[in-house]
Amino acid sequence: MKKPSPTIRDVAAAAGVSVATVSKYINGAQRFSAPVEAKLKATIEKLGYRSNPLARSMITGQTRTIGLTILDISNPHFTSVVKGANRVALQHDYTLLLVDAEENQARERPLIEALAQRVDGLIVSSRMPDEALQWMLELNKPVVLLRRSQQLPIPSVGIDNQLATYMLAQHLLSQGHRRIAYLGFGQARINDERIRGASECLARSGLTLEVHDAYAPTAQAGERACSRVMLGQNRPEAVICYNDLIALGFMKEAAALGFRLPQDVSVTGIDNVPYGEYSAPSLTTVDIQSEKMGELAMRKLLDLLGGGSDSGYATFEPRLIVRESTARRG
Repeated sequence: MKKPSPTIRDVAAAAGVSVATVSKYINGAQRFSAPVEAKLKATIEKLGYRSNPLARSMITGQTRTIGLTILDISNPHFTSVVKGANRVALQHDYTLLLVDAEENQARERPLIEALAQRVDGLIVSSRMPDEALQWMLELNKPVVLLRRSQQLPIPSVGIDNQLATYMLAQHLLSQGHRRIAYLGFGQARINDERIRGASECLARSGLTLEVHDAYAPTAQAGERACSRVMLGQNRPEAVICYNDLIALGFMKEAAALGFRLPQDVSVTGIDNVPYGEYSAPSLTTVDIQSEKMGELAMRKLLDLLGGGSDSGYATFEPRLIVRESTARRG
């Protein structure tokens, strides 16, 4: 016959204290003297008592759970964000509850609203425009955005997107390229910032950026867009892609079409996902420090949960990673 699990009453009896004292100690509602806390800790360990998270949340009003919504779990950038956020959450005795919006804007709000009812705070990645995010202020839960919000008093974390593409364009110019195209993802809020960065850099050399659009931020979309970019009248010498996934798909199809990389066309991405280092050729990219982004977002949220009032924007400086997919124009 299975031995029944010890209860909070068993702990109180064994430690010689009241049930209320054990409850307050377990839930962190009150501190006690060092000898009392040491005795409680030893008794709990000896009996093998495990508190009921649901019961604890009913007492404290806290779930010790953080909600994280991302746009696509198959995108390595977001898995790195999750890894960084989870690392910090575990260090502070929080559990991460993950929701994947699957790049579907229509699903974002209902998913986030449902998640908000089960967690103490939220880290949110969203493509919805700022004016469509006012409802987040009514969730009555701390929120940190994984992008800059110009209109909402919500703390956020991101990178300097304009600088990222400026750096890539500058690198390509230094390699002797003059016909440079950008293959973006127009549905992303940051896409315009990335166009501005590359355009500004080229304009200083009297050049114009040719802009194309992919239907999704995926390798498949980059693959499908390749022929439209490379077989047009003004074939580029180099292409800056919205992210690494689009770049990897683009390179695969360019090779299939008979183009040599990087001799016929140099290709760059953004994100520095792990796959890029092992592609053939390896991908020149911009490291946006995805794991650190997740870590910082979680720290901001924990600060809010602790009573902080941070509503600012924290940014990481992008870092250029030069690999084999770019070369000097022959």
